[in-house]
Amino acid sequence: MTDPQNPNPRDLPSSSNENPTDIKPGNGSANYSNQKVHFPNPPESTNPDPATLREQWRFAIKQYSKWYSHAWGTAILAGVSFFALGWFIKGSNPLPSFKTDDSSSSSSSPSNDAKEKATQ
Repeated sequence: MTDPQNPNPRDLPSSSNENPTDIKPGNGSANYSNQKVHFPNPPESTNPDPATLREQWRFAIKQYSKWYSHAWGTAILAGVSFFALGWFIKGSNPLPSFKTDDSSSSSSSPSNDAKEKATQ
């Protein structure tokens, strides 16, 4: 009987007779070295007049200013929203730098400092 793990070599496809340089493209008509590149929006052959450039520059500045202000507005809104969410979840001020701690302020009062010096 034949061993199922060692199939007959004549059943396997032979790749020894195929040379990688002989492989042709799918349709056979593509020649990439002689093709001219076509841009979807080709550059202009001449520079536009100064009035057009000025108008384009003003439009670009206006767009940038709008995007910049929208970005800052979004960042501020997100910061306020997360601060409010933290306050809601914690139930008090979520920033520890603004937290007032009554126990630490009473221990550093002048009367307590005088009592500590007197006991030493």
